[in-house]
Amino acid sequence: MTTGVKEYYKILDVDKKASQDDIKKAYRKLARKYHPDMNPDSKSAEGKFKEINEAYAVLGDPQKRQEYDTAGDSFKFEGFGGYGQAQGQPFDFTDMFGDIFGMRGFRESSMQRRGSDIEYPIELTLEEAYNGVTKSVSLSRNIACKACGGTGAESFEACARCKGTGHTDASKGFFKMAQPCAECGGAGRSATALCRKCGGHGSIPSSESLKVKIPAGVDNDSIVKLRGKGDAGIGGGPEGDLLLRVLLRPHPLFKRKGSDIFIQLPITFGEAALGAKVEVPTIDGEAIMKIPAGTQSGQRFKLSGKGFISAKTKARGNQYVDIIIAVPKNISEKAKEAIETIEASYKESPRKRLGSR
Repeated sequence: MTTGVKEYYKILDVDKKASQDDIKKAYRKLARKYHPDMNPDSKSAEGKFKEINEAYAVLGDPQKRQEYDTAGDSFKFEGFGGYGQAQGQPFDFTDMFGDIFGMRGFRESSMQRRGSDIEYPIELTLEEAYNGVTKSVSLSRNIACKACGGTGAESFEACARCKGTGHTDASKGFFKMAQPCAECGGAGRSATALCRKCGGHGSIPSSESLKVKIPAGVDNDSIVKLRGKGDAGIGGGPEGDLLLRVLLRPHPLFKRKGSDIFIQLPITFGEAALGAKVEVPTIDGEAIMKIPAGTQSGQRFKLSGKGFISAKTKARGNQYVDIIIAVPKNISEKAKEAIETIEASYKESPRKRLGSR
């Protein structure tokens, strides 16, 4: 094929030995990519789209393809008349683009809309979040009307404008495209009588109680989703989801940061100075922790694996223990003498390193 004739195989990006099925698949892929509706205000895409359709008008017809393969330089494209229409008339893409752009789905699904999500707060103690818990949730929502199946109507008739097809034709240049029917919104039908139970809304109010399993490790402000437990869809569409937003109650001992837990632990002067083994509260019971001799106030120790399970890694966090040295308020004379003896053991002021001003 010389440069005087368009290289249709190259335009569709197929081999000259390609089957008719391969040519059709290649065309559909390119038609979707360069369709004017997918590329608004793009002159280059519009030109490419016309070129693709010209190539398919030839190669997609076995007889025209044979003529093209044998004619060589003498082949002339004579428009889209070979598809059963008068030459020069708009080319009908309704059937061809039906499965590409979902036109066949207008009739049953275009009026359906997913229901709204519902968000509810759910309070948990830190222990419940740590272990996981099953909670009862009282819920008010709109559910699909069983009498009409969520459509809002008792009976239907075919749309007078589109004759029940769900779409109408619109000319765009020399192309004729299918689009959703403006009268019925693409449903292909219209209601003749509203549902008496729901008044045409397609849904009715409902109150129910649900048992919800909260997984271990949830954090404050995280979401637990229950699919299909939101409001009913429109026109028989799917239900929305129930979104439970976790609110953790403050704990008297523990603070949580991610998967880690923090606690302040008071110890005596003697435990800090001489060292000791002390009991430390953790979220799943008491633990024994060794306090080394010479421990300072504010020093932090780690209890590995005593935190929350990470929702992402499933690894367990840690518990961090911040030491606070408790000083007795009422001191006897004998205790004072002992403290003075300890004071004498300081070789320099602990504030010396702060410097002077």
